[in-house]
Amino acid sequence: MQPELFTSTTLGSLILANRMVMAPMTRNRADSAGVATTLMATYYA
Repeated sequence: MQPELFTSTTLGSLILANRMVMAPMTRNRADSAGVATTLMATYYA
């Protein structure tokens, strides 16, 4: 029997191969107020 962590599941309309999910880190380089910086703008451009 497989641990539940390694079984597939759905999240909304997404079908996930397993249950390991990581939150996006798009605000990792934001300033102390959480505002996007020019570095972030360059990255996404």
